[in-house]
Amino acid sequence: MPPLVVVARSLPAAGLDLLRDRFDVASGLENVAGAAAIVTDASVPVDAELLDAAGPSLRVVANFAVGYDNIDLQACRERGVVVTNTPDVLTNATAELALALMLAAARRLGEAERIVRRGEWTGWEPEQLLGRELAGATVGIVGLGRIGSRVADLLEGFSPRLLYTSRRERPGAERRELDELVAESDFVTLHVPLSAETRHLVDSRLLALFKPGSILVNTARGGLVDTEALVRALRQGPLAAAGLDVYEHEPELPPELLELENVVLAPHIGSATRSARDAMARLVAENVIAVLEGREPPTPVP
Repeated sequence: MPPLVVVARSLPAAGLDLLRDRFDVASGLENVAGAAAIVTDASVPVDAELLDAAGPSLRVVANFAVGYDNIDLQACRERGVVVTNTPDVLTNATAELALALMLAAARRLGEAERIVRRGEWTGWEPEQLLGRELAGATVGIVGLGRIGSRVADLLEGFSPRLLYTSRRERPGAERRELDELVAESDFVTLHVPLSAETRHLVDSRLLALFKPGSILVNTARGGLVDTEALVRALRQGPLAAAGLDVYEHEPELPPELLELENVVLAPHIGSATRSARDAMARLVAENVIAVLEGREPPTPVP
């Protein structure tokens, strides 16, 4: 009998069909007992309880995401379960969304569209909805990994001054400590993984150091930002606006955030292009197939 692969929620056909060609595939964590592999995503907590429910047959947890803060890595290691993710294939899609959020927040597109849709637009006004341009601005990139580096590439066409925090070096950009970066930047975009060390990286202390009138963009993980502190900074300054794709307790959003006009809100769609999601699904399947066939997976989590 072929090994059982349980897809916790869903997986695009580009990967699902590869798994169905080789394994017995079931959907839903209620079917996890006896599974050899579990396909999860960022919304599915993988803890000791779930691993024990699967039992000793479990060999791999394949995350349909590049981040893996939803997975208890130590619990997996203790049980000899391999964990994989999907880096690289979603880099461009997520970087493009970060850039889109920068532009939308800077040019106040959310506010502008709501005015039009409500029928409140009365014609061109010289002082209406004045925003700012990326050209000539200072952009601070927090984390210069795959996605942060691609954001820097995309920004070059706008000719901003680029600052970054990272151990790696980037020619043409200036490295800064985090406090210095936020104090100098007109835009700050987050591209670091969520961990115990980075949770609430952007808190009330750090927000107080932001440049007056600056814009924060987050396409990484919601837990990087203290939501209550963010709301205060958007209401009282120093932030002029924010562009958010991820949230601290998603899909729940506090009413205070929803009420703000100076925030562009997206529903965690950083990797939501057909090409990216299909590539992610194929990589998930390739990871599962490799582990269950006794080979090293293409993208194991260290």
